Amino acid sequence: MVPDMTALRWKMETLLEESINLILLTVSVSVCLFQIRSVQILPVDYEIEYICRGNRVIVGPKVRKCLPNGTWTDIAQHSRCCKSLLNGRVTVKPPGPPVEGTVLHYSCHAGFILEGRNISHCTKLGKWDAPKPTCLCEYPSKKKLYIGALFPMSGGWPGGQACMPSAQMALDLVNNRSDILPDYELELIHYDSMCDPGEATKLLYDLLYTEPIKIVLMPGCSGVSTLVAEAARMWNLIVLSYGSSSPALSNRQRFPTFFRTHPSATLHNPTRVQLFQKWKWTRIATIQQTTEVFTSTLDDLEQRTKEAGIEISVRQSFLTDPAVAVKNLKRQDARIIVGLFYETEARKVFCEVFKEKLYGKKYVWFLIGWYADNWFKIKDPAINCTVENMTEAVEGHVTTEIVMLNPETVRGVSNMTSQEFIAALMSRLGGMNPEETGGFQEAPLAYDAVWALALALNKTVAPLKAKGRRLEDFNYNNHDITSEIYRALNTSSFEGVSGQVVFDAQGSRMAMTLIEQLQGGSYKKIGYYDSSQKNLSWTPNTINASLPANSQICLFFCLIVYIQNSQPYLNNMTAVGCMMALAAVFPLGIDGHHVHRSQFPVVCQFRLWLLGLGFSLAYGSMFTKIWWVHTLFTKKDEKKEKKKQHLEPWKLYATVGVLLAIDFLSLMIWQIVDPLHITVEKFTKEAPKEDLDVLIQPLLEHCSSEKMNTWLGVVYGYKGLLLLLGIFLAYETKSVSTEKINDHRAVGMAIYNVAVLCLITAPVTMILSSQQDASFAFASLAIVFSAYITLVVLFVPKMRRLITRGEWQSEQQDTLKTGSSTNNNDEEKSRQLERENRELQKIIQEWMRHRLQTGIYSLPDWSHMKRGAMQCFLPRREEE
Repeated sequence: MVPDMTALRWKMETLLEESINLILLTVSVSVCLFQIRSVQILPVDYEIEYICRGNRVIVGPKVRKCLPNGTWTDIAQHSRCCKSLLNGRVTVKPPGPPVEGTVLHYSCHAGFILEGRNISHCTKLGKWDAPKPTCLCEYPSKKKLYIGALFPMSGGWPGGQACMPSAQMALDLVNNRSDILPDYELELIHYDSMCDPGEATKLLYDLLYTEPIKIVLMPGCSGVSTLVAEAARMWNLIVLSYGSSSPALSNRQRFPTFFRTHPSATLHNPTRVQLFQKWKWTRIATIQQTTEVFTSTLDDLEQRTKEAGIEISVRQSFLTDPAVAVKNLKRQDARIIVGLFYETEARKVFCEVFKEKLYGKKYVWFLIGWYADNWFKIKDPAINCTVENMTEAVEGHVTTEIVMLNPETVRGVSNMTSQEFIAALMSRLGGMNPEETGGFQEAPLAYDAVWALALALNKTVAPLKAKGRRLEDFNYNNHDITSEIYRALNTSSFEGVSGQVVFDAQGSRMAMTLIEQLQGGSYKKIGYYDSSQKNLSWTPNTINASLPANSQICLFFCLIVYIQNSQPYLNNMTAVGCMMALAAVFPLGIDGHHVHRSQFPVVCQFRLWLLGLGFSLAYGSMFTKIWWVHTLFTKKDEKKEKKKQHLEPWKLYATVGVLLAIDFLSLMIWQIVDPLHITVEKFTKEAPKEDLDVLIQPLLEHCSSEKMNTWLGVVYGYKGLLLLLGIFLAYETKSVSTEKINDHRAVGMAIYNVAVLCLITAPVTMILSSQQDASFAFASLAIVFSAYITLVVLFVPKMRRLITRGEWQSEQQDTLKTGSSTNNNDEEKSRQLERENRELQKIIQEWMRHRLQTGIYSLPDWSHMKRGAMQCFLPRREEE
């Protein structure tokens, strides 16, 4: 072995052979191009093929095809021949003939990479311990992986219009990521399937039998996906669909390598059944387009409705013309109708629906929610109905739709929120109207499908490397690489723009269902259904509620009133009681529709406690005043002076406390022993005024208990006795004048008002209990009038004096300064006359004693006495 001469000879031979082959390749291509130029016009799809001589291989495109725009495929990429054997140099250390211990160092020329060990040792057996390595042509920095996609740009569902730009946008982001497939570049090879299985068959053949090899297939439309997925197993290909909802595709035995980011159409059926049960519909009808996706969906719906005790009484189908099917629905008096068909057929169906008058408030239509928002406004030459006709026919229908766009503002694996995705997609669409762009709703699913594939392929790189395999080694006979991709997809879980992307055991996406209704020509969200949790939630309604601010201000103002000689704390208790009674009006009239059924007994108890305690405070404080006025000032004359001096405030508060304690204990015992609960009273069914073909079942909710009449008898009896006694005491004390409780006459008037209204209202509301409007109106008006009249009678005079005087004064001071109060003037006069009468009695007694002692009968001196005293004295003399 002579290393230096050998290496030189190898190098010269290699360079010479490479030059010859390049010349031959150039001549071959030149001849080919010369022949092409001589033809001048070539047919579309005309192909040229590059061939290298000897043991060299093509690097770059091997075949180029003539395109319709007059260029060749992959025109930007160069093709060249490279030698697959050693194309470098060998260095011997130490120089000289090889002996035991000699080391050979191998290296490659520029443009080549070394495959094998770069060092080899000479053994004592005269052999090298490592085989000779080879220098291969250096591959591009990133190796391409090809995805074969079928996007329906037209046909029954033109979803490719938005889904293809969405997928391409995802590919661009993936290829720019250094942490996902850093050594690879994904490229999309796509065709228009027109959502037609026949057209898709031809395109699938082209994808499979035309270079390059596709590592994954991505079809749309259920019919096309069924064809592709069933054939893909023969080529060891994974199929990942972005727009297929057929339940048949969930069959793992028939479609073992199929995945989809679009959930199965059967996910709509649990939502529909839940709505049927909620609205208590037991008979429904169906109309479907005769395709596998809708047939299998309807079979699943029939099974679920049967389990729920719901009958499908009418089942109609059509292939292209739905006229006969719609007439049959009309003839068999179908009212609740589930429609399963593509968007183009939906326009045909509802044109016939308009002609047959199978719409309006008598009918409820359930449709698929993935149509374009303005699908019924699109002009279609296949129908003879106007946009106005279609808009009238579709009004009010309900749709169930898989949640395809994440409603939350979160950044997923692509570092993009759902709102940012929509903005980017709109920019890529170039200003196209989303409502007129097919597949706009499904675009997030296509976007997430590309990301699911990229993440799965990225996850397979390490396991394949451990097995000595690479993704670029994939071919249609390689089952091992397919198995790794399958395992990676099956365990996928990431946050996408469509929400959490997770596949079930059948390869289908799991998601929530959105419920919408067409109201006024636009779709409104009305609820969501989570089939995994069996939770039906409705969108909240906005309730604008406001309390009467003027009554609150009045009550608050009344609380700060302070009159020295009218027992202000009792007045404040009256004001608080009136406020509680007024507050009871709101729970008294609340509709059970706004309160959960389990919380309604709480409303009943709240209403009862507000009325009971409010009455005890308001009426009890007034009753206490009248009671003590009657007790102290209607006794015998000899006890009056003594009684007047011993009216202490704590006695008044104690009396109110006793009345309040009696109410509290009685209500507490009632609540513990026999609590209130809701009862529903049903009335005779009524027919509405309009022709709605329905009967209305009037229901009235009552707060009741097992022994309601007994408890009401006890409460009404006790309260009634207090009211009658209050009337009696107010009458007895109407002529009493006292400075200790100087507003007792106003209190008496308030007691008359409360007693009369309560004694009338209680029996009337019991009689009108089945007439909710009249009963509530009568009770609420009685509460409002009695409360406000009480407040006006008690506090308006005091407020008037505050406004006119500017300061609070005691009743006594007010009387001495102005004499404006007639009652207090009489009281003052009465006390003055009493003093003068006592003085006259002393004078008379002295005169009589003097007459008896002296026998002189001269009249006493009356000159110092006032005329009023004389007038008082003379009647007494006449009586004697």
